[in-house]
Amino acid sequence: MSAKGMLRRLRTELGEKSTYDAVSQCSRCGYCEQACPTYVATGEEGLSPRGRNQALRLLLEGKLKEPQTAARLLDTCLLCGACATACYAHVRVPDLVLEGRRLLRGGGAPAASRLLSWLLLDHPGLFEGLLRAAYLLKRAGLGRLAARLGLFRLAGLPGLAAAEEHVSEVPSELLAPRLRERPELADSSGARWLYFAPCGPNFVLPKVGLATVAVLESQGRTAFLNNRCCGLLAYNYGELSSARESARRVIAESEARLAAAGPEAEIVGDCSSCVAHLKAYPQLFLEEPEWKARAEAFARRVRDVVEVLPAEGACGENATYHDSCRARHGQGISKEPREFMRSCSRGFTELPEADACCGGAGAFAFLQPELSDEVLRRKISRIAETGAKVVATSSTSCLLQLAHGLRKYYPECRVAHVSEIAAAGLGATAPRHAGKE
Repeated sequence: MSAKGMLRRLRTELGEKSTYDAVSQCSRCGYCEQACPTYVATGEEGLSPRGRNQALRLLLEGKLKEPQTAARLLDTCLLCGACATACYAHVRVPDLVLEGRRLLRGGGAPAASRLLSWLLLDHPGLFEGLLRAAYLLKRAGLGRLAARLGLFRLAGLPGLAAAEEHVSEVPSELLAPRLRERPELADSSGARWLYFAPCGPNFVLPKVGLATVAVLESQGRTAFLNNRCCGLLAYNYGELSSARESARRVIAESEARLAAAGPEAEIVGDCSSCVAHLKAYPQLFLEEPEWKARAEAFARRVRDVVEVLPAEGACGENATYHDSCRARHGQGISKEPREFMRSCSRGFTELPEADACCGGAGAFAFLQPELSDEVLRRKISRIAETGAKVVATSSTSCLLQLAHGLRKYYPECRVAHVSEIAAAGLGATAPRHAGKE
């Protein structure tokens, strides 16, 4: 196996380490196991964090006669990071798992991932056009028909069938074009907030982005970065060169806007997964001092919208809150959204196992549907225990996964992004002149 396409060095609680030294920090104590959704769901040692750590260590030592036997263990990791929170040594299992996947693939990535990364990085206009066409087909019911006829599986794309089932509705308009129609958002001079539109709100849930902009505008002058993809998809699926190029473009374009805005300006995103990746940009440039310094300066200016919520919102129903994994375990954020939800809910109930993954994890729900559903059922049962009528969260993957699970197992409840609840409290669920939803 080739180490091509691997990071080779990782940031850890004990400083920068080689991948081998980082995985060797695992003492196999087992404290992580009950925090791991896949271990809890299956009871299988290989699907625990320490099991995955040992698989990677054996891979690096060349002691696996059939290295691909480790693929199942690594590919079924949700990358939620709950194990790192539970671990006394804070071993970064998600980063290690990704290194193992890259090692097995020789630095390559699935063809579909490479194509999507290429479109998002170099041809965003083409991607938007293709997405609009796909949405038209879905609204016409052709996607569901193709799934029922098994055409996606025949084409070797079974994940699309799962995606068709998960995403029940698609927007009539994308977010970025609507924000570009507002000239006041184009000028960042003196802005307090620079809105970074993650791909989820941009392409799938524009109502979330519209709500976030309204919330930010209520607290200060706001500008739209008109950004490209942050590169998380490429990073997670093995395209490190694309991930680095995405990061360089985002950093370079943001530097000019931040300079115009002033030293107090901050970049705010509303998908916790993407925001966590933005904050982790320095990881990509540990061997490039100039870009590492620029990435660190950029990351210090990035905030998750759940960190900057207003004092009040509007949620006239009994509510609970599900921690996005990348907010809780990736950024260490848990206090602010709970305080907000308590302040605006008719009745707030703490969710049992609130910090446990819901099984969405990006494309995981589509690539590992059975295991994902096992994890999802446990999450929905915990929501049902609270009797809540609305569950709030902060990442696109969680919103889609919980909406799917609630429709299937607990339709008395709905899911909402915290920005939507905050915007409702302002009496504005969308920015001014935003156009039709």
